Amino acid sequence: MRIKNGFVLRTILGENVVTGEGLEQVNFSKLITLNDTAAFLWKELEGKEFDVDAMTALLTGNYEVEEAVARADSEKLCNQWKEMGLIEG
Repeated sequence: MRIKNGFVLRTILGENVVTGEGLEQVNFSKLITLNDTAAFLWKELEGKEFDVDAMTALLTGNYEVEEAVARADSEKLCNQWKEMGLIEG
């Protein structure tokens, strides 16, 4: 998987917000905000190929979380990003 080109993580008024750059990415009907952990993953994965295993490793390597919990959270976040059209592959 890979984060699609044209999406950028920005901090706006203290919130982590994914914005689209370019007219093909503009959709004013929804705003995508990420919590600090999801924003950490976005920053680490941006521009790279990744999978749930890579996301899980990042979480367990940087947070005190059990692997099973990190894997479940990674799968859920991956599915959400796919549904929103933020990642491909």
